[in-house]
Amino acid sequence: MTIIYPSPIFGPIKSRRLGVSLGINLQPEDGKACSFDCLYCECGLNEQRRTKGKRPDRKCVAAKLEEKLINMQANNELPDVLTFAGNGEPTGHPDFLNIIKDTINLRNKYCPNAKISVLSNATFCNKPDVFEALMLVDNNILKLDTVCNEYIQLLDRPTLPGYDVNNVIEWIKRFNGHCIIQTMFLKGTGTLYINGEETAVDVNNVKEEYIAPWIEAIKEIRPQQVMIYTIDRETPVKWLEKATHDELDTICARVNECGIACSASY
Repeated sequence: MTIIYPSPIFGPIKSRRLGVSLGINLQPEDGKACSFDCLYCECGLNEQRRTKGKRPDRKCVAAKLEEKLINMQANNELPDVLTFAGNGEPTGHPDFLNIIKDTINLRNKYCPNAKISVLSNATFCNKPDVFEALMLVDNNILKLDTVCNEYIQLLDRPTLPGYDVNNVIEWIKRFNGHCIIQTMFLKGTGTLYINGEETAVDVNNVKEEYIAPWIEAIKEIRPQQVMIYTIDRETPVKWLEKATHDELDTICARVNECGIACSASY
């Protein structure tokens, strides 16, 4: 089954990429609110997870986070990372910047060795307060599954009108390397309803036509790191398939050859 996370705090959980992660979910706990509607999202498709609840406010997030950190400190089980993730895009919260500042203060007080990570699809990087907030965190992890708008409309399905991955890349470049690019590689053929019609589609982005331009974009962005991964949990669209170890290793090696650190999670 797909997952809906508690709000505003969940975990800690063992992350494949980040270690022991205490989650911070800025979306309601009764559903999903996201500017993407990815076919592989572990929280399900947007239409299946409509929320009627409200986002937790800044005061609630800080209070619940402090309560959890005090409890973890008492049990000598402090997290490696505080991760903004959960039931949708965290940077869509209207008070995101102040929540980040509060989190930094609490991290410094209770677990100064922990990193602060944000898992984002980068759709709101053009907002000054979001950009400022992401510059403050340790791990600004931004999704870039391909650099092909047609493919992104098929797999990631942005909900914002006028989405253009080329504009997003330009904004990501403004971080001047203070970012980690996260990319999902996967395969699968099946059918989707597109404009009301059942349509046969192929979502394989482990193809040279997608990989080569993606690597060129990575070279332009010059992130501090690249994380590539494949499906690990149940997906709402059942015909999606994992990329193989060999495929991920080959892509990873090509990025490393560019002088950019890359890791693969299988």
